[in-house]
Amino acid sequence: MLEERRLEVLRAIVEDYVATQEPVGSKTLVERHNLAVSPATVRNDMAALEEEGFIAQPHTSAGRIPTDKGYRLFVDRLATVRPLSAPERRAISTFMDGAVDLDDVVQRSVRMLAQLTRQVAVVQYPSLTRSTVRHVELVTLSANRLLVVLITSTGRVEQRVVETVEAVGETLIGDLRARINLASLGERLVDAADRLAEIPETFEPADRPIVTAVTSALVEAFSDERSDERVAVGGTANLSHFGDDFDLSIRPMLEALEEHVVLLQLLGAASSPRALTVRIGHEVPYEELSSTSIVASGYGPHDDSLATLGVVGPTRMDYPGAMAAVRAVAHYLSRRLSEE
Repeated sequence: MLEERRLEVLRAIVEDYVATQEPVGSKTLVERHNLAVSPATVRNDMAALEEEGFIAQPHTSAGRIPTDKGYRLFVDRLATVRPLSAPERRAISTFMDGAVDLDDVVQRSVRMLAQLTRQVAVVQYPSLTRSTVRHVELVTLSANRLLVVLITSTGRVEQRVVETVEAVGETLIGDLRARINLASLGERLVDAADRLAEIPETFEPADRPIVTAVTSALVEAFSDERSDERVAVGGTANLSHFGDDFDLSIRPMLEALEEHVVLLQLLGAASSPRALTVRIGHEVPYEELSSTSIVASGYGPHDDSLATLGVVGPTRMDYPGAMAAVRAVAHYLSRRLSEE
């Protein structure tokens, strides 16, 4: 086990390297961090840390920089997720409370996360298939056209237009609307689809073609897998501040930002809305992005995790700051969805 002093030396190296992007020397550590030991003692600690793979010397006569292993130890044992300042919390609340719908909430979240962390922010839209039904509305567009509107527990709205051969009377529409909502309200979409399949048989044979067309349109909306692949990305311009960190991997990083499926795999699935996941360097499941780190969290109402959000950036990342920002925005989104 590492001695406590060596852990403090590692903490100081990580913090200084993240702040300055310059290899850190023993004399600098003693001057900046009040380690209460001589530079020679710090050099011995640095040699031990290097031998165990926590730091490395980029070139002869240079100071030391953290390795992926060093960052991992820092995150697991040394990093304290500092709370956001009062102005930061007020900024989140003021900016986010102005959102008018789910799209606006997601777009504001990704912008706020990128601004707080100065990294690339990614927010997945809440999973449609894991949502529940809040309301279904049927709107007459013409005698032979109906608009079917699905509103989910996450505030998501899906619409389908149904065309019928026969004219649809208001009495049938009202009856069908009531039966659909009775069967599906509060149900997860996959369960609601099963219950809707039984509804046509409860109507008169002459009405069943229209009822079947409406319920089929809803089932299609329930199972629209494309909606679970939607993500919002913000702060791509922040990559320009870290060009030297990425070296030759900047192009794969930019390509990954264009592939939403890749982004979702990078974020990974968090088991709880309040769980933070940190992947560092070679822990990222793409060799081309081995100089990248990801801080992510699930979010959703109550104890559900409907989607994931996070930040992507170089391994030389302010982990405590990124973790605090991701946790705060995920908490806000979870609370907002719970209120909805």
